[in-house]
Amino acid sequence: MKALLILPCLSFATAAWAAQEWSSFRGPTGMGTAEDKAPLRWNAGSIKWKSELSGQGQSSVVQSGNKLFLTSALKEGNVRFLHCLDKENGDLLWKREIKNPREEAVHKMNTWATPTPATDGNRVVAFFGPGGLHCFDLEGKKLWQLDLGDFPGNWGVAASPVIVGDVVLQNCDSMGPSRLIAVDLESGNLAWESKREVKPRGGWSTPIVITVEGKRQIVLNGEFGARGYSLDRGKELWFCKSFNGRGSPVPFFDGKLVYVVNGKPGDLYAVDPTGRGDLTKSHMRWHAKRNGGRDLPSPASLDGLVFVTSMSGIITCYDSKDGKTLWVDRLKGAFSGSPLIANGHYYIQSEEGRTFVVKPNRAKLQVVGENTLSPGDEEIFRATLSPIDGMIFTRSQSVLYCIAD
Repeated sequence: MKALLILPCLSFATAAWAAQEWSSFRGPTGMGTAEDKAPLRWNAGSIKWKSELSGQGQSSVVQSGNKLFLTSALKEGNVRFLHCLDKENGDLLWKREIKNPREEAVHKMNTWATPTPATDGNRVVAFFGPGGLHCFDLEGKKLWQLDLGDFPGNWGVAASPVIVGDVVLQNCDSMGPSRLIAVDLESGNLAWESKREVKPRGGWSTPIVITVEGKRQIVLNGEFGARGYSLDRGKELWFCKSFNGRGSPVPFFDGKLVYVVNGKPGDLYAVDPTGRGDLTKSHMRWHAKRNGGRDLPSPASLDGLVFVTSMSGIITCYDSKDGKTLWVDRLKGAFSGSPLIANGHYYIQSEEGRTFVVKPNRAKLQVVGENTLSPGDEEIFRATLSPIDGMIFTRSQSVLYCIAD
């Protein structure tokens, strides 16, 4: 498969912004914060190349060197794909086919290839729920696979793998026995597992790893609340009860507080992760009730502000110190993907492929860029933006786009 090459590449990286490879869902921090620069404004003429993909998916793009990785799936035959493309021109370097031996139901807004792969620069790991966890080298050689059993429910999976040192973390929530696991990256053997709630109604969040008082811990959202786990053994360190259920959005840690959004409607709350045990009363620093409807996009913090955008486009700005609502406004469209923080701005893409770039402002919504790709009428964008080497990579369910200014 050849990609459609549209215009020459222009890099935005400067010496002041050291490029950091976008190696997992929402980048190295797992929270959508980018060190590399990214365009503020673009249009259909900014598309450097686009590449059609086999099947459909909603995974985001990750990078190792000149290689890009993402997934897709065909309903017919339960076939899943891991794609490797050339970053500069979108050409397909290799594609590996994975057969799912089990039937898998998904919600109409989900796909069979929603989790984003992860890479450590030597390997790439892809998760397909009941289709298992699969590890390849960067040339496409299969290294190992791990069968994780059934994932009961009608929603499908969405949690992405996260590589930390020599293990892969994977959230295995489902409407059945649920667990957080760590898998040895070299062998594919289970290193540890931590049991979670049995039969949650929903929970598709990806774990993040944060450093608290000099020690790293895993933070994972869920239907019943956010939890902290030790990285070495998966021991539960703390729990903070949520509001209103669900648990898809990924928490955001600003170095002091963990900001968490839960479900329908998605109340926002801030937790101090230095405590142990049930922190609901002792370490929940504030709780902001929200009436914005259901949430899939994750919260993001920037310049002392916390931004949350609902699925219906209601964007709310809070004071990160006390949770006070500073303003509420609306962006045009429906939103499923999570935001990006780059260039000191908040980026969020609608399902129609329109990206709003918001400048932090305590007084009002300040949109400095409203960017569209003029995609086909049938294209739906539910993935999250990936800033790589001064460019933006985004995908609809079946087309990958490279955007340069």
